[in-house]
Amino acid sequence: MKQMHTKLLALCISVSLCSAALAGCGAENTEPAAGTQVSTQEETQASAESTEAETQTAESVTETAPSEGDETAGIFVEPVEGISDDFIRGMDASSVLVEEKSGVKYYNFEGEEQDVFQTLAEGGVNYIRLRVWNDPYDENGNGYGGGNNDVPTAKELGKRATEYGMKVCIDFHYSDFWADPKRQHAPKAWEGMDIDEKCDALYQFTKESLAELLDAGVDVGMVQVGNEINNGMSGETKLENVTALLKAGCRAVREISDEYGKDIQIAIHYTRITDKAQVDSLVANLQKSEVDYDAIGLSYYPFWDGSMDNMKRVVELLQERYGIKVFIAETSYCYTSEDGDGSGNSLVGIDDLVDGYPATVQGQANMIRDVFAAANEAGAIGVFYWEGVWLPVGEATADNSPIWEEYGSGWASSYASDYDPEDAGLYYGGCSWDNQAFFDFDGHPLESLNVFRYLKTGASAPLAIDAVPGVNIICPVGGEVALPEMVDVIYNDHSANKQCAVTWDEAQLAAIDTKAGGVYEVSGTLESGETVVGVVEIKMDNLVLNPSFEDADTSMWKVTYVGDSNPTDYQEKTDDAHSGDIAFHFWSEDSDMEFSIEQEFADLEPGTYQLFAYAQGGDVSDSAQMELYAVTSGGEQTEPFMVTTYNDWKNPTISEIKVSDGKLTIGVRMKCNPKSWGTVDDFTLNRIGD
Repeated sequence: MKQMHTKLLALCISVSLCSAALAGCGAENTEPAAGTQVSTQEETQASAESTEAETQTAESVTETAPSEGDETAGIFVEPVEGISDDFIRGMDASSVLVEEKSGVKYYNFEGEEQDVFQTLAEGGVNYIRLRVWNDPYDENGNGYGGGNNDVPTAKELGKRATEYGMKVCIDFHYSDFWADPKRQHAPKAWEGMDIDEKCDALYQFTKESLAELLDAGVDVGMVQVGNEINNGMSGETKLENVTALLKAGCRAVREISDEYGKDIQIAIHYTRITDKAQVDSLVANLQKSEVDYDAIGLSYYPFWDGSMDNMKRVVELLQERYGIKVFIAETSYCYTSEDGDGSGNSLVGIDDLVDGYPATVQGQANMIRDVFAAANEAGAIGVFYWEGVWLPVGEATADNSPIWEEYGSGWASSYASDYDPEDAGLYYGGCSWDNQAFFDFDGHPLESLNVFRYLKTGASAPLAIDAVPGVNIICPVGGEVALPEMVDVIYNDHSANKQCAVTWDEAQLAAIDTKAGGVYEVSGTLESGETVVGVVEIKMDNLVLNPSFEDADTSMWKVTYVGDSNPTDYQEKTDDAHSGDIAFHFWSEDSDMEFSIEQEFADLEPGTYQLFAYAQGGDVSDSAQMELYAVTSGGEQTEPFMVTTYNDWKNPTISEIKVSDGKLTIGVRMKCNPKSWGTVDDFTLNRIGD
């Protein structure tokens, strides 16, 4: 279970590192000679400290990393061999305007307030990507949020980017709001059009928008015709219709490019590159249909989209098979697991991290450097980082929804619910990307921003431990506890990563009772003297069948509801599941909901049991009723709870259930209002005693 696992891992990273011991694990130290201590900026230290629950960050160092370039910096960056000066070092900065209107301030490395585009340029960014929606407003002029990215917004931001010498990529979604594999809604003005009419409308919108941007002085160097269009575009799902729309958009860009005497590259954007066959098929269709374009953009998020080796293979395949340019249109990584605005993060924490890349400023820098290096090695023409400037608005403990609603600085506002009822209408709120920005929550740039300018030369920094990943052991009841003999140590320079021998406290190990469930801490000592804390979970058997609904057979679950239609389903959506990909989901557009989901047991061993589950959701009225329940021959026990907002998982628990005759029924029941929504996941039933 995701949250329990995260908490256990957080416990196990109470690692005490002595400053004298940071150089290595013992007497046989083969690292370079000792150097001087690094003084980092306050904001970098603060962001590193915010991840202390997950990693132990070094406060002093005793070695100097091998010099990879003539830069000395607060981060270590290995140079990327053969990267060209014109390699795209891009940043999506679409949210800047609404962030500023919401009160966000951006600073430079000297702590002075400064135009964020100047700071990006000084950090080595040479290309800015801006999404464009047709009409992201309701009939009363209220913005849908997510930046309210219409053409006037792109024009203002594009002019600022141009002023600081950066080219601009215009990312036309051809929608009034977010467009991606999950949704490709046609703009409101295009609803009811046949495909020929829609092609004409897309052609005109593209030409008129580009002309307006160029007339304003925006240095447009690239245009994306569509955004992540694997499954459709502008409400069209038939491949031939999507192809017709692409041709119309590309023709418009070519004509404007000729009229203005400007070389504007045309890109088509796909995602989900783990399905290499689908991407290959889509690009093959472009070639077969003679779509006039220049490059393929691919989304690659290392925590979602597979290994870098696979990304490289896809880039190489498309170039070799179709003779086209390829670039990474979107990527990102976190520098902390903290949530800046109280609305939850897309990249949550330890469970979501990529091995070897901790949630630290250096970890973020290493990840982005390695994505650039892999893309460059594969022959790509560049990489765009997605929304490295989208910061939290307000404090994490405050209700920031009025600001998000007024200025559009959250992911979605409630005003988007009519246009996109199945997604934005359910999950509107703040920014889920604030922990993946290149600025801290107060707007100060992180050292990791400088990775863009260090890519070619590299940057040397005194060798330092970046993180010691936690030691977490899960042992079944009755099993044998086996803590590792070695623990990993991650340095700012990954070539220095090593394992250190550890000796665990024998008395604490002997005190672990493997006959019953529980969580234990065990102290360990490395050869060089510092202590490490391991966490051992003695895991009890979960007696619930298909507890997180991942199996297709759900016959063991009984769903009962009041009314003509069932407001529940088993929804496959990883973002809404507590663990895995599937959760029990509820939602109703117009009607009150009353339902339950339960499972019966007939032959349990007599004894005492505990029951818990997880639930999240939102837009629930004060009169709603939600409860976990357990029914035995002795009566019913309940534990009320209430969901609050997206990703705020509640964990109702009934801690002592007496079963005497083997019979038990467990479940969750709810009464809630129309438009409330949520998911229930990970039921757990353990026998805890006689």
